[in-house]
Amino acid sequence: MIEHLLNPRITESKDWAILLFVLAFAIVAITKSVYENRFSDFMNLIFSDKYSKVYRDGSHLRDSFTISLFFVQVISIAFFIQLSLSFFGYGSKTDLIFYIQIITLLIFFVLSKYLIEKIIATAFNIEDFIEHFNLQKVAYRTYIGLFILPINIILFYYDTISRNIPLIIISTILIINVLIYIVSIKKYQNLIFGKLFYFILYLCALEIAPYFFMFFMFKKGGA
Repeated sequence: MIEHLLNPRITESKDWAILLFVLAFAIVAITKSVYENRFSDFMNLIFSDKYSKVYRDGSHLRDSFTISLFFVQVISIAFFIQLSLSFFGYGSKTDLIFYIQIITLLIFFVLSKYLIEKIIATAFNIEDFIEHFNLQKVAYRTYIGLFILPINIILFYYDTISRNIPLIIISTILIINVLIYIVSIKKYQNLIFGKLFYFILYLCALEIAPYFFMFFMFKKGGA
């Protein structure tokens, strides 16, 4: 008698990614319809500083417009992180569990960083500056998240894309983030120079150290 051994064929579904892409675009569409004028100003952020001037109050950091697009930003950036890691052999781009781990870690990192910033801002009496600074960063990073959302779709569904593409996008994002800091520092220079010591402490502790630590852990894990 010939025995047939059946080996289960493991396949990774892409349905979950389709649902998340649809959800992200649905949130963008709803936000655009509810906040038509504000969304239009936001989309012109890279060409005009009108959005930064009109919505510079710290209360806008926690309104429904910012929170809605923050979810889109998190979905998009988590996708891009997973796709980039998969291009270099760290996991699979169709692995839902891997994506959940990434987005959970990303949300935890962002919220933890925000809460620590609030505590430090209160301790150093620089709440107004941190609110304005965070609002500026959130606006530009959300813009980046929306920009790379359609790029994620291309990277997700095409397997023949060069590794150089993710590297170019990552380099562009890093350059944009540096420019954001330069613009923000220039914009709030009077406020910064008045509390220069606290700003340097904040910059080193919360804007440089966390990313350096993540890079070190990534390099250690890949070794």
